[in-house]
Amino acid sequence: MDLDAAEVRVLGCLIEKQRTTPDAYPLTLNALRMACNQSTNRDPVVAYDEETIRGALHRLGRRRYTRLASGHSSRAAKYRHLLDDELHVDAAEQAVLAVLMLRGPQTPGELKQRTERMQPFAGVAELQDVLTRLIDRGLVAELARRPGQKEERFRHRLSEDVEDEEPALAAAPAVVVPPPPRRDDRLDRVERELAELREQVAALRAELGV
Repeated sequence: MDLDAAEVRVLGCLIEKQRTTPDAYPLTLNALRMACNQSTNRDPVVAYDEETIRGALHRLGRRRYTRLASGHSSRAAKYRHLLDDELHVDAAEQAVLAVLMLRGPQTPGELKQRTERMQPFAGVAELQDVLTRLIDRGLVAELARRPGQKEERFRHRLSEDVEDEEPALAAAPAVVVPPPPRRDDRLDRVERELAELREQVAALRAELGV
């Protein structure tokens, strides 16, 4: 997995808001920007602009992790995640991944508390079972304990450069992803402009009721 920081934040926010504010989901570009830039329940706190969010959505869309989901009644383009379809993760696994994406490495106790609004767990043992499934699939890694720490911590593996620490021996082995071939900047610009045009067309169709 080689998502960048903006892609990780966008994907985590889409999962979180789907579960905590379902009436406002899918999210508009502005709502997603506000979710990414929240000062609470986020580590680190960021200040992404719409261009950064749009670029992340474009790249995630090419991976089929997100898609435009505007309906005829919508006046603005809206977006949803497709993580359940593409990675086949269930509701509990999505909740754990979302919190790890939004708040960084955490202990099982922290994860149980912070997933409560999305997915209540009966106990830490139940959450540990979810972590084990995610580790077996290479989506989560267990980190080696630091000196003086009483509990192990876990991090997501959707981006290998999120944490500089070495994973514990029990974690799944790291997958080395070769760098992608360099793309023509003009092609990237054309694809971004095409994505923007699609958003505008979707918004116009919603206004016209077509």
